[in-house]
Order: sequence, then C-alpha cells, then structure tokens
Amino acid sequence: MKRGFWKLPVLGIILLVSSCSKNDQSLSDLYTPTSADVTANATLEELQKGRDLYLKNCGNCHSLYSPDDFSSSQWHSIIPNMAPYTSMTSSEVSLVTKYVTRGQ
Repeated sequence: MKRGFWKLPVLGIILLVSSCSKNDQSLSDLYTPTSADVTANATLEELQKGRDLYLKNCGNCHSLYSPDDFSSSQWHSIIPNMAPYTSMTSSEVSLVTKYVTRGQ
C-alpha cells in the first residue's frame, strides 16, 4: 500500500464529521474569481458559476472551505466524494471543481 494513502479516508471522515454545522465564515471572505484568474482550463464565467454552485450546494450542509484550504489534488478527490450528497449534475460538479481548484 502506498504511503499516505490513508490520508484520503481521514480527510473524508473529517469533512463528514463537520457536516451539517452552520457556516460561520462570511461569504465575502471566500475567493471571488476575477479576470486575472482565468486559465486555459477555466473561463471567468465558469469560475463564477462554480462559486455560485459551491455556495448554494456545499454550504447547505457544512461550513464552506476556502479553495486555499486544500491543494488542487485534494479538491479533485474531495468534490467527487461529496457530490452525491447534492443534486448537482456532472457539469455543475465540474464547475465547482474548477472554482475550488482555481481552474487547475
């Protein structure tokens, strides 16, 4: 078994344990995409839509995390694991992933 493989299940447990607590972080404190954030993988419109979806879906059950709280690779594992708890489509999940990874 690879070293560090245990970190993903632990991260999932942490996210689930913190679920259904009210969000006490100000929404204005969360990263808001600007034209400077556009990448080859994400337009400004996609990043903004991803932020809106993140606020509406992920914040319904647990505290919202800043995109900087986890690495891009961690977000790429977290979002697919949490998506089934929402009613988002796969394209909406993709937009949220683009937002939290800042287009990476």
